[in-house]
Amino acid sequence: MNLVRIAAWVLAALAAAPSSASDGPRWNDWSDDLFARAQAEQRFVILDLEAMWCHWCHVMEKTTYANPEVKKLLAEKYLPVRVDQDANPDLSSRYGDWGWPATIVFGPDGTEIAKIRGYIEPERMQSLLKAIIDDPSPGPSVGEAFEVKPSPSAFLSKEQRAALTKNIDESYQEELGGWGANQKYIDTDSMDLAISRAEAGDSTAIKRARQTLDAAIALIDPVWGGVYQYSESGSWTHPHFEKIMSFQAQYLRQYSQAYGLWKDPKYLAAARNIERYLAEFLTSPDGAFFVSQDADLDHDTEGPTYYALSDAERRKLGMPRIDKNLYARENGWAISGLVAYYNVTNDPKVLAIAERAAKWVIDNRTLPEGGFRHGEKDRGGPFLGDTLAMGQAFLDLYAATGNRDWLTRAAKAGDFVARFRDEAGGFVTSKTAEGKTGVLAKPAKLIDDQVLVTRFMNLLNRYFGNEAYREHAAHAMRYLASAAAGMMRPLPGVLLADEELAVEPTHITIVGHKDDARAKALHALGRALPARYKRLEWLDLREGKLPNPDVEYPDLGEPAAFACSNRICSFPTFNAEELRATVAQMARLKPTREHRG
Repeated sequence: MNLVRIAAWVLAALAAAPSSASDGPRWNDWSDDLFARAQAEQRFVILDLEAMWCHWCHVMEKTTYANPEVKKLLAEKYLPVRVDQDANPDLSSRYGDWGWPATIVFGPDGTEIAKIRGYIEPERMQSLLKAIIDDPSPGPSVGEAFEVKPSPSAFLSKEQRAALTKNIDESYQEELGGWGANQKYIDTDSMDLAISRAEAGDSTAIKRARQTLDAAIALIDPVWGGVYQYSESGSWTHPHFEKIMSFQAQYLRQYSQAYGLWKDPKYLAAARNIERYLAEFLTSPDGAFFVSQDADLDHDTEGPTYYALSDAERRKLGMPRIDKNLYARENGWAISGLVAYYNVTNDPKVLAIAERAAKWVIDNRTLPEGGFRHGEKDRGGPFLGDTLAMGQAFLDLYAATGNRDWLTRAAKAGDFVARFRDEAGGFVTSKTAEGKTGVLAKPAKLIDDQVLVTRFMNLLNRYFGNEAYREHAAHAMRYLASAAAGMMRPLPGVLLADEELAVEPTHITIVGHKDDARAKALHALGRALPARYKRLEWLDLREGKLPNPDVEYPDLGEPAAFACSNRICSFPTFNAEELRATVAQMARLKPTREHRG
């Protein structure tokens, strides 16, 4: 028997053999005709929204979806669909509050029947699938969506601010630090709000920010660097070991800003350990950034075992899978984190890494109108998040370099973001609906997206003095001001957006030639100063006026720095000590709120 006949015999035998318990269901792709097919075949659609890095997604694949009874039920009455949430921002944005894995069951017409958060045991999945077959009525997990009618005012009322502040304060865990009791991690907006309060001298905010930052160092991998996603069991010492770009970028930025504020060396060390992980593990050969690294090596070697090993022991076993997709959104996040680190270290190599990634995204993900694709080939889109993340990255690069080309690109991103505006209120997540029927035919509109739009458009207005940008920020804020009343979870981002729209940023302008060492030193100090909400510019009079010449600066014959905040401008300062003292004094002034709606 020759080798060709042997191979053919083996393939035929495998094809005829029954599938083993380790085999999962036959997964379908999410497609435009999915619900047309579901209606024709009278099947429910079950969406397994997973992440490549997700530990519990792997466990569910190994146990639940390999269970014979689950497979049988799915084959009889369901169309199983598996989607990588990182690759599909439309679906991940819509169901992000349900965590990963998220399991959503739809009727054939696209009606939501059930939404389940996290791992589902085989027995529970069997019961769920049977119950839906018996009674396909929407369950309590679906709930009724409330309609948001935008507020007449673009600002929160005094009562709303007090209620939101109380809600956020009550979510803080005084004993262990962090906002939220069970899973421990640094909540992005809560920490930004705390740092903002801390800069103004709020002793409670200082205590909470530092307590949380100190505790979260336990989530940084001591061997390779990089931060784990979160810790469970109400403790900082029981981590889930996935390393996701959103967390790397956030922690890199916030530990860098904390170092700028408090000069505590452990915060700089934390930031450095995240930056080195990005450089060694998540950087592509072209200089763009990958998405994530898996929590587990494989089904048999899970995170707690693997990440307890030394570098040599880990590498001997192999490397947990890295998601090597290159997404605009994740690169924007990484660039902003790296720029924050550069601002406090003044390390030119770090800035070069950030600029290289930005240029890669420009060359490989730019859309003709100035926005950005998510990946190489998007199923839907374009998506709001990609252009927002890159627009913010461009603003950060402009502040860090004074290069007006980055500011021009930020403006183009802002103009593209405006395309996502819904005149009925707020901004939609995607310009393309995820389906043609049911709940998916209506575009998603998320609270977190409105926060990001408000903050980004507001900063664009501060840099350009363009009222169109401010009106877009106000449009998103009017949606937030109304929606916040119906949300149960703490919403620190709404407070941040409201404050930034209502209050001038700390405005630092360096006046001097960009090839003058004294001006460079002043700019380096301006970058490192801890103002979280900051407009930093470099006026080299040879380049002409700044895009928003709202302050006229004299040429004093030597480099100088000017600081303005809260409708007050300082005398020119010529050295580090003077500028640092001026900015610190301004941070402690009670801000004057605007009242334009």
